[in-house]
Amino acid sequence: MAEDLVLDTAIRDWVLIPLSVVMVLIGILRYFVSKLMRSSPTPDAKMVKEGQVVIRARNLKVGANFIPPRSFRTRRFYFTNEENGLLHVPKGEAPNPQAAMFSDPNMAMDMMKKNLSMIIPQTLTFAWVNFFFSGFVAAKIPFPLTQRFRSMLQNGIDLSTVDVSYVSSRSWYFLNLFGLRGLFSLILGDENAIDDTQRMMQMGGFGFDASKSLGAEKDGLDIIQHEWALPRFEQRAESVLRKLVK
Repeated sequence: MAEDLVLDTAIRDWVLIPLSVVMVLIGILRYFVSKLMRSSPTPDAKMVKEGQVVIRARNLKVGANFIPPRSFRTRRFYFTNEENGLLHVPKGEAPNPQAAMFSDPNMAMDMMKKNLSMIIPQTLTFAWVNFFFSGFVAAKIPFPLTQRFRSMLQNGIDLSTVDVSYVSSRSWYFLNLFGLRGLFSLILGDENAIDDTQRMMQMGGFGFDASKSLGAEKDGLDIIQHEWALPRFEQRAESVLRKLVK
């Protein structure tokens, strides 16, 4: 049977609250440091053009049924024909995002700055937490959990008799690290630069692949089934108005 613990109020005052406040302050500081380090690159005209083509193709798919069949076929051919269609990417000419990153030193420098602004504060904060607050039971979750959560919530505490719902100070650090996104969105706005989860996902990727987006929009236009939604709409509107008048 798991034993119940009575947590000392001093742990709340000197471990739980200071750790949470420091994590929030470090996140805000990291946001402003990232904002200062962020460069303002000149937009690539080709990428802007391809993005506008993708938006136009999506608008065509959304409003396809409100265009006469002949006009829709003309527009679809303009976008998807194999010779000079706007969405057609010839084989062998698709851009390589990895090569584009390594060929552009500014892009590689920006990625290195973002990674450093994430890794260095996390490393220092974790070392601080591990040195001063390791081994404390900081909080208790007010609902029961299964044994699978023990390794996640009780990192640094090797006591199998303690209930799973108790959270160690080291695990509290990780919970704050990945769980403060909503708070930062309220403080800094939705467009903040401190979402560690997204940054970790982006570390394995190399940005936007325009060829895949163009190919996906081309396939979507090719398979769409056009059904004109406005045949004889003048007569239908007239009948509806006559019914309303009567």
